[in-house]
Amino acid sequence: MSAYAALAAAGYRAQIRDKSTLFFTFAFPLLFLVVFGLIFRGQDVEESGLSYLSYTAAGVLSWGVANAAVFGIAFTLMQWRNDDILRLIRMSPAPLSAVIGSRYVLALVVGAVQSLLFVGVAMLPVFGLRPASGWPLLIPVLLLGVTTFLLLGVIIGSFADTPESVAAVANFLMLPMAFLSGSFFPLDSMPSWLQHVSVVLPLRYLNDAVSHAIAGRGGPSDVWVGCAGLVVFALVFGAVAVKTFRWTRSS
Repeated sequence: MSAYAALAAAGYRAQIRDKSTLFFTFAFPLLFLVVFGLIFRGQDVEESGLSYLSYTAAGVLSWGVANAAVFGIAFTLMQWRNDDILRLIRMSPAPLSAVIGSRYVLALVVGAVQSLLFVGVAMLPVFGLRPASGWPLLIPVLLLGVTTFLLLGVIIGSFADTPESVAAVANFLMLPMAFLSGSFFPLDSMPSWLQHVSVVLPLRYLNDAVSHAIAGRGGPSDVWVGCAGLVVFALVFGAVAVKTFRWTRSS
């Protein structure tokens, strides 16, 4: 527990010290909310009759939380390995679970702050989001979402050895996934084949569950299906992360 607490405290200090990264972690999703919210203000999706905001607010929030979880741990593991910090931790009594667990807690805190800030802005009169009665379901959904994408970040951080490669791989995965999973544009208005493709993407399940929780789109089954899908991806990513994790560049 002492190793876990020390790593968590070190991660927190590093997080708040990097002001530019901290700013864009929270500002980037809000920028997309403002852009899409103003462009599609007052418009409905013809296929469902629901407002664009009910889709884009949930989708951008999901993408923002997932993006922060992936990039946060991927960059940290890469940097710690290059600076031999991971090698020193390996020589200490601290287990791998303390390394990942300390970053996991930080990712949960970042995700919680992102969600509160995002929903608060989306509820302003200019956007007019009114959270659905099932909004408490957002808590377990985002918990699973952070877990799933943090494990994906562990895999990326284990393979990539430079900041450029982390950014390249993470963006290669997260940006197309955002478009194909309906984070920026409603899947209901996309071709059926694209809707089928999105079924194999973890962000699709997070989008659907968050969308029902905060906007009431779909039914309660969307939350449980979304949670089940995230659990499956978390198990797969977790198994791959354990097999591929590297303490040093060579092992």
